[in-house]
Amino acid sequence: MSEKTATFLVTEADEGSAVLRDVDTGQIHTLGENDGYERHQVVGATIAPVPPMEVVWEVVEEDYCHTVELVDSDLSPTTQAMDIAEELETGDIERVPRAGTGEIHVLSVPPEQTEQAAADVLEDPETIARAARVNAIRVEVRRSVEEGVLNVRYLPD
Repeated sequence: MSEKTATFLVTEADEGSAVLRDVDTGQIHTLGENDGYERHQVVGATIAPVPPMEVVWEVVEEDYCHTVELVDSDLSPTTQAMDIAEELETGDIERVPRAGTGEIHVLSVPPEQTEQAAADVLEDPETIARAARVNAIRVEVRRSVEEGVLNVRYLPD
């Protein structure tokens, strides 16, 4: 096997090891040593298998390591999100690239399930993985309970 450079989500971490998941491919890599990583951090790094068996990996070079900030906002969805939501059927999602970096998601949910849907987005590790894929360091979840609209904003800062 050879070195691999990617963006990883730390899915598990303890004193002795850490498990990294490539956010693009989903491939799992177990580190033989934990160099201070914590669960749910995003790591941009080059890793290599450790000889002779090559079943665990080591970090050869780290480009960055950060935690994605998850914000449960009390703000209403943006005007843009509400306009998009008008065109959605319940259960639909629309993904819109942000100008520059990031992404905006608009979800139409039954109004009585809006709070639970917001909680689900904030608790799902895939929210962090998506943030890593779109180079966002902050995820802001806004909602309109009356309208059944979630506005998930993947932001660069």
